[in-house]
Amino acid sequence: MTIRVVVADDEDLIRTGLRIIIDSEPGLSVVGEAADGAAVLPVVRRERPDVVLMDVRMPAVDGIQATSRLKELAEPPKVLVVTTFENDDYVYDALRAGADGFLLKRARPDELVRAVKLVASGESLLFPAAIRTLAGRRPVAEVPGIDRLTGREGDVLRLMTKGLSNGEIAAELVVSPETVKTHVGNVLTKLGARDRTQAVIAAYESGFVSPR
Repeated sequence: MTIRVVVADDEDLIRTGLRIIIDSEPGLSVVGEAADGAAVLPVVRRERPDVVLMDVRMPAVDGIQATSRLKELAEPPKVLVVTTFENDDYVYDALRAGADGFLLKRARPDELVRAVKLVASGESLLFPAAIRTLAGRRPVAEVPGIDRLTGREGDVLRLMTKGLSNGEIAAELVVSPETVKTHVGNVLTKLGARDRTQAVIAAYESGFVSPR
């Protein structure tokens, strides 16, 4: 099955480069483009992509607002933020808005392809060090549900903040991947988190895990 991709960036050169890289990979296809955040929503509604590559700094409507609007759709696409600087506060805000991960514009073509495939499969693409740095700039806030986590669910959440996959968490805790999947589901439910990215952010913002 071909992974359908929409590219949103206000720079023609960037959009063209991303299209060339993606279209050259078997199983990936760019089905639409948008030059600003306001144009993304109609393109996504028309083309129904699996993944949107989203620049965060765009005119009219930025990538943060655009991401939030996309995630309100009945069947939202995965959103992969593409940014110049990993410690850009816009990235953190985009992740809070529902983005499924982020990638630097200086990433190699093979890294871009891997990232698109990863988020399309339902995984989150996070860089723990960058998230810790960004979260460390924010004050601790109350996160409902964080105190309802069991000891094992807390262990799973801590490992999620390190960027570990379900399989890696299972190996670390010496349990089955199915058990980890159940724990992850419980964590998301209790925190009211849409996905793993939201859960990781909640862990840092609540002080459950220290970003320092």
